[in-house]
Amino acid sequence: MASFRTWHCLLAFFLLASAASGQLSPTFYLTSCPALEIVVRASMIRALLAERRMGASLVRLFFHDCFVQGCDASILLDGAGNEKFAGPNVNSVRGYEVIDQIKANVEAICPGVVSCADIVALAARDSTFLLGGPSWAVPLGRRDSTTASQSLANSDLPAPTSSLSQLITAFGNKGLNARDLTALSGAHTIGFSQCQNFRDHIYNDTNIDSTFATLRRGNCQAAPGTSDSNLAPLDVTTQLTFDNAYYRNLLVQRGLLHSDQELFNGGSQDALVRQYSNNPALFASDFAAAMIKMGNISPLTGSAGQIRANCRVVNSS
Repeated sequence: MASFRTWHCLLAFFLLASAASGQLSPTFYLTSCPALEIVVRASMIRALLAERRMGASLVRLFFHDCFVQGCDASILLDGAGNEKFAGPNVNSVRGYEVIDQIKANVEAICPGVVSCADIVALAARDSTFLLGGPSWAVPLGRRDSTTASQSLANSDLPAPTSSLSQLITAFGNKGLNARDLTALSGAHTIGFSQCQNFRDHIYNDTNIDSTFATLRRGNCQAAPGTSDSNLAPLDVTTQLTFDNAYYRNLLVQRGLLHSDQELFNGGSQDALVRQYSNNPALFASDFAAAMIKMGNISPLTGSAGQIRANCRVVNSS
């Protein structure tokens, strides 16, 4: 009994010390909300049963949150001047209602304890796993921002027209290296993109398989303003399964976005793309590590920020 009490005290001390020092930890809610991950997983299962594509959207939501002000749930804030209305996000980023539902489910058992930022991180992990990809222990303890930045969303999120050097710079600005870039881009093995994002690639680029370009032109007209929102799968092979087919597509010039094909276009990432295409375990391991690393971009911890009661609005003072 004495040894158990000693272990319990040491564990409590470790958790308090981690919180006080501002470090993220997978055990952050071990005592304050022990059922958190069960609730999030159950909520995600229901969301994906309703719409399997939602998994890709929630992985993207996490990316678009972390690249602007860090992983602070700033993208969830409503308001005309907020990040939802930035060019890369407006009428594009989705899944806000799923996060709202998960937050409501969590609040029902642990009111005022779990941040929206942590819920977004867990939803991204569970989306990946439930679609067939890897799982990982998500470091937790983020707090929610009280501000958002439409200007940073417009400037910091890499565009689908980016070159490889531009992508490496954009990721490098967030503390992510070229290997992280190539691994995280593998999230495009699930989900869809709008015609306006790949139109130039399928009509004007030369590093694209001609049969694939013709296929994609079928629902993406050349003239801007027409068919802009029409969707095509980012992975022509298995768009709703998290696997390494994305990289195999790149080898035969079937990347949907210009920025996708830049990863295999005679540049520095060609060798790694080949490795990922041949070794799904290596890709899965690197993707999980890169997602953890991305989740550590400038989190608010300790007394910074707040735990929003409603992910869409700042708590009233």
